[in-house]
Amino acid sequence: MSALRPDLALIARTVRPGARVLDVGCGDGALMAELRDRAQVDARGLEIDASNVAAAVGRGLSVVQGDADTDLIYYPDASFDYAILSQTLQTTRRPDLVVEELLRIATQAFVSFPNFAHWRGRLSLMWGGRMPVTRLLPDSWYDTLNIHHVTVDDFRALVKERGWHIDGQWFLKGDRETTHANANLFAEHAVFLLRR
Repeated sequence: MSALRPDLALIARTVRPGARVLDVGCGDGALMAELRDRAQVDARGLEIDASNVAAAVGRGLSVVQGDADTDLIYYPDASFDYAILSQTLQTTRRPDLVVEELLRIATQAFVSFPNFAHWRGRLSLMWGGRMPVTRLLPDSWYDTLNIHHVTVDDFRALVKERGWHIDGQWFLKGDRETTHANANLFAEHAVFLLRR
């Protein structure tokens, strides 16, 4: 497997061969290329940044420019096996509605996000009184794309409230998987596999 970001590598290991996949916020298409080459996945992408769309198309991938907040409505019901939203949830205007759309157009949806309740972030706020800047959250509060500061427990509460089902959940500490125990405090990154 190529050098994918840890959450993407985890998703790539989990997607079944030959599946139909929509990668929302696919960036330059690294995950899509891995899935195509490793598992013969029929992958499509939606990406807001024009330069990333060009890079993905340059890899021979089927990617269109679009916005997760407004353009998912154009995809038909149950048209994919998996929809993937990786490190994009916190940048959408209405994360709850975006996940609803993912679960409408796909049987299962992977959602991954940085955990804003990680202990380092909490300490930064408590001792320094400032929004944290970390390896996973490298931008200052005023120039970040992150507009919703979601935690593992926040996301689990949303899942329960909406009646979605969790088929898998993984937590990352640095580049390694960590246990579910106290994930809201110790995980830097979360990956959930959901279905209706």
